[in-house]
Order: sequence, then C-alpha cells, then structure tokens
Amino acid sequence: QVQLVESGGGLVQAGGSLRISCAASERTFVNGAMGWFRQAPGKERELVAVINWSGGSTYYADSVKGRFTISRDNAKNTIYLQMNTLKPEDTAVYYCAAGRQRVGAPLAAYRTDYWGQGTQVTVSS
Repeated sequence: QVQLVESGGGLVQAGGSLRISCAASERTFVNGAMGWFRQAPGKERELVAVINWSGGSTYYADSVKGRFTISRDNAKNTIYLQMNTLKPEDTAVYYCAAGRQRVGAPLAAYRTDYWGQGTQVTVSS
C-alpha cells in the first residue's frame, strides 16, 4: 500500500511563493504518474498538475500555467509543486495523488489510485 504524505503548506500573501512536497512510502509504479489536486471550500476537487514517471511530461491546469511548476525526485520518491505569484483564488487544500498512466490516454487522465491527506494553502489578499 503506497502512502503519500504532503508537507509545506501554509499562509502566504498574494504575489508570494510556496513549495509543497509529497513523499511516497515506496517507489511508484512503472508508467506511474503523480499529481496535485486542490479543493477550495464549497468547490469540487480540481486537477492542478501532473508529472509522469520520468518527469519528461507534465500537465497543468490553465489557471496555474506559467505560475506553478511540478517536478519530481525519484531517488526520494517525492514530487514538488512550486507555486509562484500566488493569488487568493489559489487558496485550497492541496492533495497529492499517485497511480498508473492509462495507455493511449492523456497524462491528465491518469489513475488516481492513492491519495494523500492534503495540505492547506492559504493566500491572503
């Protein structure tokens, strides 16, 4: 059973930066992907960014393109989300999810077999 533990959330002013991390308890799968979702109060959970096993392919939601960067360190079984130029609308609980890529499907459609418990990111105006 893969366990995912997020860290690095907190309170930051608008325009600031924050980096959150997600450490997996074991090596994720061959063809595995890892990504970040977020859920704001009263809203549905949405996909933010995804990265494939090699790190050579990424996906970003339109709302974060150019501001957020996802990366991974497979030696540490860890992915990161560098968030720059943060906006109040980025306030949410950020969740890490891991799973296999679906053959022939876009990276964003990867299977989310395992979830972390989330880390709160709050951006003040």
